[in-house]
Amino acid sequence: MPHRRLSDPAPSGSASIKSGIVATLVSHGLDTGVAIAPWFEGMRVGPRDFTGPQGPPYLTYREACRVIQRALAALPGEGLGLLLGGRQSLGEFGLLGLAMMASPNFGEAMRTAVRFAPVTGSMLDLAVVEDADGIAVTLRTRTHEPAIEAYLCEEFLASCHNLCRALLGEGFAGKRIELAYPAPAHAARYAEVLGAPVAFGRPDSRVVIAREWLAHPMPAANPVALRELVAVCRAQMPSEQPPAGIVAALQERLALQVADTPRLTDLAAELHLTERTLRRQLRAAGTSFRALHDGVRERVACELLVAGKLPIVQVAAAVGFNDARDFRRAFKRWTGRLPREMRRQCGGCALARP
Repeated sequence: MPHRRLSDPAPSGSASIKSGIVATLVSHGLDTGVAIAPWFEGMRVGPRDFTGPQGPPYLTYREACRVIQRALAALPGEGLGLLLGGRQSLGEFGLLGLAMMASPNFGEAMRTAVRFAPVTGSMLDLAVVEDADGIAVTLRTRTHEPAIEAYLCEEFLASCHNLCRALLGEGFAGKRIELAYPAPAHAARYAEVLGAPVAFGRPDSRVVIAREWLAHPMPAANPVALRELVAVCRAQMPSEQPPAGIVAALQERLALQVADTPRLTDLAAELHLTERTLRRQLRAAGTSFRALHDGVRERVACELLVAGKLPIVQVAAAVGFNDARDFRRAFKRWTGRLPREMRRQCGGCALARP
């Protein structure tokens, strides 16, 4: 029986991605005492870029794959994706996790998760399709390297299993899991970690969720908060316009200096470009220095506001505003909401985590 597509796949171009998957590997490497500097040899970023409070930098897909391949060769043990993905919690999904919690039911939460998966730095192209038993989330990679494909699928499946159990309770289990790659030596661990039967060597990689779970209400269903969170997720979707490498590099440097007032001249010099050349390349990418700067400040501000740990005046300072009034005006321009409105509407979702 042919499958009917229910949602379009997440975008899969050469856009920059938020490199949380790489950051998880870096953290694990540090914990296990493995030398991680060689993973970044010949690259524009290094280990220090992944350990600061500003969050992981943006990388191109190719750059992230290069680091993952080197990390997998250096780190001991099998089933690393199952191990590290199994450590992820609902909070690791950030604003997207809150949007799922604010959805009316689990089926809508899954569609939201697939649609905005790139916001979390997902390196898989995802789609929701109809299945005889319910729905299936299909997983496709943009690499033909078997070790990377297996790692990305393992990490995704283990982390999403934890996410679904956080939303639905400990009784949740997928109906079945099908994977396009051959069974690895640690194949038996898949069913143990994922709580569902797993078949390898299938035509496509996908996880099937039984129909009875789809109508299950979410713990913090809130249509107003959902609209706000979806709007923020939409604004944070990575750009598909070239040259993605330049955009990613500039976003990364802006994130590192988000509390300061970076100058385009200085950033261009760091990228070994003239200011004029950088401006021209940003125009070719359909953006500008101000748009990228505001985008980074908006993203960081939203994350800090939803986390709810800092007063608004400190959030303002954290994103480069000396005057909280200027921050309020800028935030209103970016999002159409005042900071306190964002915190009030979305904070309830954070507090309602199971």
